[in-house]
Amino acid sequence: MKLQKIVLATTATVLTIGAGFAFAQFQKPEDAIKYRQSAFTVMGNSFSKIGAVVRGEAPFNKDEVAKNAAIVAMMSTLPWQAFGPGTEGGKAESDIWSNSAKFKAASERMQLAAVDLNKAAQSGDLDSIKKAFGATGASCKNCHDDFRKK
Repeated sequence: MKLQKIVLATTATVLTIGAGFAFAQFQKPEDAIKYRQSAFTVMGNSFSKIGAVVRGEAPFNKDEVAKNAAIVAMMSTLPWQAFGPGTEGGKAESDIWSNSAKFKAASERMQLAAVDLNKAAQSGDLDSIKKAFGATGASCKNCHDDFRKK
């Protein structure tokens, strides 16, 4: 648990420092929207592959699950820099900008859940993976329920 907090704190610091640079990298709001949607798409693709294993729809290959969980954990740190002022639009609800503290807390919970999923996947223990997958999925759903247009 302490390692997870260190990873999250380090990630948050890097993202905070890089936020000014990140906002500058987006020439138009549409660029930021495309960036964050792309990050979520890659993350969702790898998460879905793990889900197929968890649901018994695909065989359990611990190396593939570990690879996909590592992608989910890494990608979970990327989209947030593209939610800066002036980047409203896409599937994002306006509450992201009007209730940024709640959005930030939800994003941090998801990132911690993704770290836990990666840790479980690296262990190769399917029961741990299933539990962490459920928690990660719940954190994604909570954020979607509050901050994603239906």
